[in-house]
Amino acid sequence: MNMQIRPAADQAARLPGHQAQLTWKMGFEIELLAPPGQSREALARQVAADIGGSLERFFHPQSEPSLVPNKPTFENLTPGFRVHTADGAPYASFVDDVTIKQTLDPYKPPQPGWYRIVSDDSRLLQLVVEHCRADEPLDTVLLPFAALFGTKLEKHQAGLVKVADRRNVSLAIGAPMPGERERPCEIVTAPLIVGQRETLDHLLTAARTAGYTVPREGAVHIHFDAAALSHPLPFSRLVELLSRHGPALRRLVGTNHHCVRLGGWPPMLEELVRHPDFVGLTWAEARDALREVGLTKYCDFNLVNMVEQNPQKPTFEVRILPSTLDAHSILEAATLFEAILNWCMVTAATGPKQIPTSLPHLISRIFHTPQDVELWMNKHLASDARHAETKGTRTSADVG
Repeated sequence: MNMQIRPAADQAARLPGHQAQLTWKMGFEIELLAPPGQSREALARQVAADIGGSLERFFHPQSEPSLVPNKPTFENLTPGFRVHTADGAPYASFVDDVTIKQTLDPYKPPQPGWYRIVSDDSRLLQLVVEHCRADEPLDTVLLPFAALFGTKLEKHQAGLVKVADRRNVSLAIGAPMPGERERPCEIVTAPLIVGQRETLDHLLTAARTAGYTVPREGAVHIHFDAAALSHPLPFSRLVELLSRHGPALRRLVGTNHHCVRLGGWPPMLEELVRHPDFVGLTWAEARDALREVGLTKYCDFNLVNMVEQNPQKPTFEVRILPSTLDAHSILEAATLFEAILNWCMVTAATGPKQIPTSLPHLISRIFHTPQDVELWMNKHLASDARHAETKGTRTSADVG
């Protein structure tokens, strides 16, 4: 197997206080909440103005649980706003996140022009995205979609519009957005190789200036380019390392306990990658085997995009980071997981090495400077102290 470690970029982000550099291509997703009366569109417009760029409204796809029998999820398209630089390159998107709910008032009236399109089939919504314009008003936006099926757009009370087929089976419904759904804002950066600090500083400074806050359920996700990991040997080492140290890493980075859609991998995954035959498979064969274990994106470390070779997101996703308005905290976490990925790559290329048995042992192996080791050892000690204090408080409460 021919694997090479990605060379450091000449302008990689150097973090104050230690020597680590970010060398992998990565994208950041930061869940925030606009102040009452504001919207993610206003923040996107401000960011576009800051960089002399342009703004486009687009359909952002999401899934959420359904209460309808035999329909486990509803697929949604909601308003997203994409900022491009002056030369047309993608800069960042500002989209909804259905997990942010707790502080919103669903009884407030919908904002004019804000709507969602709902279906029970994501393939139908892909047709909406291809044939409809996201900047059209609700009462006309689905006209091209209806034309595809040779039917007419139906208009109902409360501003709802519906498209059904010739058998009167519902295909998609458009409805005004529930109250305050314009406030959740997940900032999604374009994939970055250089300029991570500058980009995050700009985006988060704009959000702070606009009065944004961290939602109770908020998280930060980092998507690492997974091309170099798409081989059975480094993949298996990554799975084994995170299976062993996942809970300790959650404590280390301070995972938000109110965050939803987290959790472990199916037990079959670890069994599969530990089988002696797994590392001898081609990546195509390994992917076929991995599809059988029941992976989902809604877990601590998302492998689905790698297994499915998602062309829009060919990534390994870290989902356990708490939301923050501080760029330095996000970049520090990025150095931790980049170091883990590099260790998996190096040990896969140089020969078998045991997975470190403890988090201090892991820290001492993945970092190469005393400053980095000291930084993360101190964070480990602090996280253990907080964990012990929290555990002691809960025990006392239980006894009382």
